[in-house]
Amino acid sequence: MRRRTVGGFGGMRRRILGLASAACLALCTAWAGLASPGIAQAQTGTTVQAAPAAGTARHGTPPRVITLAPSATELVYAAGAGADIVGTVLRSDYPPEARAIPRIGDGIQFSEETILTLRPTLVVGWLPSDGTRSLARRLAPLGVPLVYANPKSLDDIPALIRDLGERLGTHATADAAARGLERRIRALRPAPPPPQTVFIEISADPLYTLGRDPLTNDLLARCGGVNPYATHAIPAPQVSVESVLHLNPQVLIVSPYGRETLAARRAWWAQHGLAAALAGRIYAVDPDLLHRPGPRLVDAAEAICADLRKAY
Repeated sequence: MRRRTVGGFGGMRRRILGLASAACLALCTAWAGLASPGIAQAQTGTTVQAAPAAGTARHGTPPRVITLAPSATELVYAAGAGADIVGTVLRSDYPPEARAIPRIGDGIQFSEETILTLRPTLVVGWLPSDGTRSLARRLAPLGVPLVYANPKSLDDIPALIRDLGERLGTHATADAAARGLERRIRALRPAPPPPQTVFIEISADPLYTLGRDPLTNDLLARCGGVNPYATHAIPAPQVSVESVLHLNPQVLIVSPYGRETLAARRAWWAQHGLAAALAGRIYAVDPDLLHRPGPRLVDAAEAICADLRKAY
């Protein structure tokens, strides 16, 4: 699952800049008090805590859902309403049947006109942005909610699935999926104390890592790890090789992409004298598991916990 090279994302630099931009946006919205754990509803550009939608029984006209992020797509499928998705973004490719859903944009830019022609009854995004706020203003007169599924901890993920199940009339399926994830989260086995410092490499050239990212840092803490960049001012900072060597993390987690492989990154860091690479304490996790804040992040947590126990 995690020791394989993951296919290119259509341009490494564009992917990393997009990830960094999205991560910075997440931090800005958190500082502004706009993004809170769970589902928040956007109405004419203002984010408020949303109550479950009325009339959640599965009868009458089925919902018509638009998802604006791959993680949102995965959450809706986990809630049992994947068949109700009528439009999504380019990178929504899991589960496999999601690849057949019509595309409305790339997750950063999307067509409001296309979305409106699909007659949605619910739009699910990840982070507030100028684009989503503009779309919310178009949807508000039609009575169509735009909600954000932006978990801040692993525990928020099953809660989001339950919320979506209430909105979409799939409560029983969503609750079963949520309970399964909760069991797996409770069963995570951390490495023995003290916590190990873990450097997460999300791009090699330029070198990017994760900083003030509460969801990933919560995952690391549950596995007995700590991110040395957790207090950095932005969620996805670019860092220097020298700073990583100075910090001397005990473990490296890399997300292979394109031509990069675990072996290549281990050799590269070993050539630069990083003790963790020389000792073989460098591991790979599929970026789609680690960087999508959806149900499969629990898969990444299980893998990382196992890696940190092995590295202990």
